Amino acid sequence: MTHIVAGYPDIKTSEELVKRMDGLGVSFIEIQIPFSDPVADGTTLMGAQKVALENNTTTEDVFQLMERLKTTVKTPLLFMTYFNVVYAYGVEAFCKRAGERGVYGLIVPDMPLDEEDTEHYLAACNRHGLHAIQIVSPLTTVERLGQIATVATGFVYCVSRDGITGADTELNPNLSEYLRTVRQYIPIPLALGFGISTRDHVQLALNHADIAVIGSAVVNIYNKEKKLSDVEDFVTEILR
Repeated sequence: MTHIVAGYPDIKTSEELVKRMDGLGVSFIEIQIPFSDPVADGTTLMGAQKVALENNTTTEDVFQLMERLKTTVKTPLLFMTYFNVVYAYGVEAFCKRAGERGVYGLIVPDMPLDEEDTEHYLAACNRHGLHAIQIVSPLTTVERLGQIATVATGFVYCVSRDGITGADTELNPNLSEYLRTVRQYIPIPLALGFGISTRDHVQLALNHADIAVIGSAVVNIYNKEKKLSDVEDFVTEILR
């Protein structure tokens, strides 16, 4: 699964990036709706969101982007954002519109199960055919894993380490034990993200999980020369 920030460096380039990664055969693509206080993101994705917001990229712009993409892109597309964005738009309205545009699912890191009775986020996702992707980390307790298992659909996003997003040189040496524990409670596919930036990382991730997530590394590659072809070459190397 690859990741782009909508509106970075601009909406037109975001759209082209998705189309090119779709053409290369990635399994899923996350489209991040930019937000001013992205608590789970590191320097790379924070910087991309800052540019996107300075470009005046709105949630409406991203919905219109998805409307265009749904007619040409075959890869399942997900929205990733923060709950403030969903809440400001209106939970029901956001989920309804996302479902109508063929979005596979939503990744909202700061929407815990504990708020469901108040926000009705999971219910809205279910009504509109969206997978509300749940997130776990090495700090997630087995009790919490059991709770997540009762509502999780699509896949579960496993954060590889404590902390924030960002490409890294080394992956968590305890990945095997961590994901083995998660699998004891979660019966659906597992995605592994945070820190994955090389083909070796992808291969290691796929020894333990079903989906390897490459986010910051894609943006880092683009940032070097601002060439879409560099991203294509990087993703091609990852997939070979």
